[in-house]
Amino acid sequence: MKFKDKHIDLSTPHVMGILNVTPDSFSDGGRFNSLNSALSHARRMIDNGASFIDVGGESTRPGANTVSEAEELDRVIPIIEALKKETDCVISVDTNKALVMREAVDAGATLINDVYALRNVNALETAAKLSIPVCLMHMQGNPQTMQDAPQYADIVKEIRKFFKQRVEECVKAGIKKENILLDPGFGFGKTLQHNYQLLKELNHISVEGLPLLVGMSNKSMLGKLLQREVNERLAGNVAVATIAALNGAKILRVHDVEQTCDAIKIVNYLNALEK
Repeated sequence: MKFKDKHIDLSTPHVMGILNVTPDSFSDGGRFNSLNSALSHARRMIDNGASFIDVGGESTRPGANTVSEAEELDRVIPIIEALKKETDCVISVDTNKALVMREAVDAGATLINDVYALRNVNALETAAKLSIPVCLMHMQGNPQTMQDAPQYADIVKEIRKFFKQRVEECVKAGIKKENILLDPGFGFGKTLQHNYQLLKELNHISVEGLPLLVGMSNKSMLGKLLQREVNERLAGNVAVATIAALNGAKILRVHDVEQTCDAIKIVNYLNALEK
């Protein structure tokens, strides 16, 4: 997949490092609020093997409050500009707001990662005009309501149907199919059982052969099963990332970049042996 000037070969899995510049992220809220701390953390993740850095200025944890466009811009634009100046890593902006998408791309972002799958006001039209890759995520409800008893008759079929509809809308709006990534949305309107069923059946989730981006790092699907606090989930994080990579995921969105990159090297080696 081409991210403006940079090409990433998604025939093998890659790691995306999470950079939350928010005060209220469930995992690392407040840790990287200053530009210096955020940039230092991004450098470490790149040095440890991240091919992507995903910059987010609004928490989407269950029950999270929304933030204004101005506040989100104040959080993400300086770090995107700084990363663009000193690295050729693909910079992703984690946002659902059209204005933030435009400003972030002007600052150097080359991937739009939208938990609302470009369904918010002007998001689809904006993404089409920006002509860069997008990631469409499935979510039942919204961050304020998504964990209020989510239900599915057949979760795999329903997510595939959602993806098919969104891909059609994107292509109709002018987004090239080869510029689309899909994210099943672990933890976004799913119970514990739903999440692990998705992980088990991940190789059946995609439509049109589009690459999958997945994010399970530090999420409650690990905490509830393993009875571990957020800062105790490293082993679980690496386990689910490895399973996802073996089941066809092409981008792993994680906090523990170094350890996940080690696991992905093993996955890639095993896959090469099969050929």
